[in-house]
Amino acid sequence: MSVIEKIRTIRLKEYPNITWVELETKEGLTGLGEVWRGAAAVEATIHEEVAPWLLGQDSRQIERISHTLLTPYVGFHSSGSETRAASAVDIALWDLFGKRHGIPVYEALGGASREEVRLYNTCSGYTYNASSASFFSSAGRRQIGAEDRMKGPYDDQVAFTHDAGTLAKSLLSEGFSAMKIWPFDSFALKSGGTYISDEELEIGIEPFHKIREAVGNKIDIMCELHSNWNVPSAVRICRALERYDVFWAEDALCKMDDVDALKHLRRKTQIPLCGSETLAGTVIFRQMLNAGVFDYSMLDLGWCGGLTEGRKIADIAASYNVPVAPHDCTGPILLWAGLHLAFHSGNAVFMEVVRANLSTWYQDLVDRLPVVRDGMAERPVHSGLGASLRPETKQRPDAIIRESCL
Repeated sequence: MSVIEKIRTIRLKEYPNITWVELETKEGLTGLGEVWRGAAAVEATIHEEVAPWLLGQDSRQIERISHTLLTPYVGFHSSGSETRAASAVDIALWDLFGKRHGIPVYEALGGASREEVRLYNTCSGYTYNASSASFFSSAGRRQIGAEDRMKGPYDDQVAFTHDAGTLAKSLLSEGFSAMKIWPFDSFALKSGGTYISDEELEIGIEPFHKIREAVGNKIDIMCELHSNWNVPSAVRICRALERYDVFWAEDALCKMDDVDALKHLRRKTQIPLCGSETLAGTVIFRQMLNAGVFDYSMLDLGWCGGLTEGRKIADIAASYNVPVAPHDCTGPILLWAGLHLAFHSGNAVFMEVVRANLSTWYQDLVDRLPVVRDGMAERPVHSGLGASLRPETKQRPDAIIRESCL
């Protein structure tokens, strides 16, 4: 009765980065997964590569399915379409598991380790990273100029560019005690990540200065560097950040699996290093943690192998006494999945959220969002992940739906 008999993918032209995966079983249950970027490639992989094997499998055998899908002949040890497809399927399987037994996913994973999870706000705007389907385009990562104005109260990328101190006060007023900004990206686009001038360095540092001037140390600040920089430039940036007691520098180098380069960066700066949402699988995380180059492990459940692999990565990080922080700034179902992992894993230090997304388009796509109070997420109470796509999401004229059936 738990046999998988249908696999459905859903994409929307308005949000071309997202692919949702629904697994239907003969018992009448539907599990929902999600993956981010490379949407058409993931869709093709699911229906042409995954579905012929997955249809007819017992959806309760999550570990066996995870192992099979994460060991293809090509495509593993990266966040390519094979791994992303496997991630979405795995998240849907855990959603099924929770629904089958009437329990939240964190309980299915082994139970909660805390009553609430601390959140940090990634200070993007309402459409940041939502409208560009290309890996190679900077269009989705909105670049802010002097002429840009706030499009709403949570247009936080404009805010941190023009008035970071006021932004920090706004976040504190809502209970957020941590925030993440990326004021150096435009300079990386200009030089290809090979050089940052003294003038550019001072411009990039200015938001951190304004935050500390406005609220002191009442808020933790993370600096996102988006895997943009070579070693010398990353060293200069991280050294400049030291005076502002930055919580971490995230994905500082253009290759976040380069152990030797990260060791060199670590020797040159006191800033804690965080990495990396761009990595997939337990092996590479074990290698990086064994090398001692990550103070914080960032993992994206849609890119690293799903909840099954994500829990193993979190456990490996725990064995090195390193905290983990699930990545968001993606879609609403991946936020739910990351939150369940954060509630389960004792070494989870944060869950990333984007208040601009929570207040707008996330609400349009799914029927339920996490309860957030005073910068903390409350424990989910509904079975499975806790959310489903709104019926109207699949009925939209721009919906692209493809099904494979047993």
